[in-house]
Amino acid sequence: QFLQEPRHSHWEAALRVVRFLKLHPGQGLLLRSNSSLHLTAYCDADWASCPLTRRSLTAYFVFLGDSPISWQTKKQHTVSRSSAEAEYRSLASTTCELKWLKGLLASLGVPHSSPMRIYCDSQSALHLAHNPVFHERTKHIEVDCHFVRDEIRRGIILPQFVSSSHQLADILTKALGKRSFDDILCKLGISDLHAST
Repeated sequence: QFLQEPRHSHWEAALRVVRFLKLHPGQGLLLRSNSSLHLTAYCDADWASCPLTRRSLTAYFVFLGDSPISWQTKKQHTVSRSSAEAEYRSLASTTCELKWLKGLLASLGVPHSSPMRIYCDSQSALHLAHNPVFHERTKHIEVDCHFVRDEIRRGIILPQFVSSSHQLADILTKALGKRSFDDILCKLGISDLHAST
């Protein structure tokens, strides 16, 4: 988004990414053959995080068994009026991705009959997802509300609470310290593939 008018701070951020990649050339994902074929996801949002537009970030990780197979960080299309709304939009985006992956697995002959778990660290978003009564303040996200609730009712997804300290999608939405960053990388199963075992 800053290609038209890059600043020195953007250059420094890009250099930090390149330095990290240079120091970890063998870092990667190992998709284990004995992993379960069950889909789970972690979703998160960083409310009004863009200093220019005040739009929120949506992020999610989708796991097949213990291995991450899909992830995304994206700026939301509209400005959210609350953190609950931003988190709920993230929940809706994650639901779309899970449904698509479930269809892809079905076309490959991998059935997925049990509900897919989505871990979210927002109690407000989870309350909105499970509450069938619309409130005045949720009218502007009514389409997302209907979509997520329908998927819950059909048994496709099962949103569950996860504490912020165990939210793996934080790595895509927040600036983390080295210890938290390394801890989440370990939980994601990202390791140095060149290291001796």
